[in-house]
Parts: sequence; structure tokens; C-alpha cells
Amino acid sequence: MPAPDMSALADDLAAETAELRAVLAGLSDDAWETPTPAVGWAVRDQVSHLAHFDDAAVRSATDPEGFRAELAAAEGGVDPDRIAAGYRDRCPADLLAWFDAARGALIRTFRGLDPTLRVPWFGPPMTVASALTARIMETWAHGQDVADALGAAREPTARLRHVAHIGVRALPFSFALHGRAVPDAPVRVELVAPDGAMWTWGDADAADRVSGPALDFCLLVTQRRHRADTALAVHGPVAAEWLGIAQAYAGAAGTGRPPGRSR
Repeated sequence: MPAPDMSALADDLAAETAELRAVLAGLSDDAWETPTPAVGWAVRDQVSHLAHFDDAAVRSATDPEGFRAELAAAEGGVDPDRIAAGYRDRCPADLLAWFDAARGALIRTFRGLDPTLRVPWFGPPMTVASALTARIMETWAHGQDVADALGAAREPTARLRHVAHIGVRALPFSFALHGRAVPDAPVRVELVAPDGAMWTWGDADAADRVSGPALDFCLLVTQRRHRADTALAVHGPVAAEWLGIAQAYAGAAGTGRPPGRSR
């Protein structure tokens, strides 16, 4: 397989950032306090979360030893709610300026790195290509929370392939996270891209299969929609069990979203 193109990944992250930035632009201070579907989090918390972990990603790439020391010194692991609470004294203008600076530094730093370089993170080390792809996924997912909170419409793009790819690759992680044995049976994933193309993963002859719109799959694996609110077709017990626990992001097992939320 050819090495990932870091410039292309950086461009996709910049485009995803611009889309979120357009939603945030011009919001009143009161709008920044709008509750999002993430319980206890307002729009401001979604933005501070992204900025905080952008800064962390830059440190992991530029000072890996220092970052490892931070991880070793952290008590109680990573608590997103505690991190969010620590930034609630910042005004919206300062939060937006911080996000702009942190995201700009991240893109500049990662664009020129060797995609195979491995860096420490909260969990197993990962390549910088995987780290940058994860920032695309995080930006899209937290951007969905912001859009849902504000009633903003978003058009799906080809960048969803990054989110879907992480979701597919996270199948073993999803099972392990819930204390379940990772299945041996392969799962075939066939998703219809926003432009009508077909994106596929896995053995074409697999009995367990997931198919449907790429957007719905991405909403499900980032736990932004309940499976009942998607148009995904599922065949086989392994595929069905997976979609009940699928999680594309690191950290503790998420609770997902209740059914009944329309797009």
C-alpha cells in the first residue's frame, strides 16, 4: 500500500475545519452556550475539546518524550468532562481564537511529517497519518454536535471516507472496549458515498455485511445517531452485534444517542 499523502490529509482537515468555522462565525455569546446532544456540553465545550486535543497532538509530534511524561503524570486518565469544565471561564472570542491558532499549528506541523512516523497518544502510539485522520474524524463528529445544536444543515462530502475508514478499522477495538471477544468472522462493509460511488471494506464473500449510506454509517460509528435512525442494512450476527457497540473514537465506551433524532 502506498504511504498516505500528508498534504492531502492536511487539506482535508483544513476543509473540514473551514466548514465548522463557518457555522461558528458570527454566533452570539449566548449561542455559544447552546446545549448540544452531548449531555452537559454546550457549543463552547465542543470547540474547546477540539482545541485542547489539537494542542496535545502538536506536542506529541514535536516533543514525544515530554508528551509521554505528561501521560505518565496524569492522574485518573483523560476525563473529557473535566477538561471541558476547565475552559468554561473563557469567553467565546478567546475560545475561537484558540481554536484557530491550535488548528493552524496542527496543520502546519503535520503537513510535512513522514506519514509512517509513530507518535505517542492517549492509548497505543499511532502513525502521524492516523493521527491526522483521527483529527478529521473528531472535527466532523464534534461539528455534527454543533450543527445539531444550532439547527445547521451540513452537506456530506467525500471526506466522510476518512470517518468510515476509522469506523471499520475500529471493529476489534469496539468489541474489546465492551469486554467481548473479538470475532473471527469477517464483516463486509459497502457504503454509498455522497457522489453515488461505492466504498467497500472487507471480504467480498463474507456472510456478515453492513451496507447503506456512508453518512449513516459515519453517524453511527461516531455515536451521533442511533442505529434505528439510519438506513443501514445489516446481515449476520457479528455485524449486528458490532453496530450495537461500534465506536470510532478512543476512550471509554460511549452511551450513544437515543433513537428518534432526525437529521
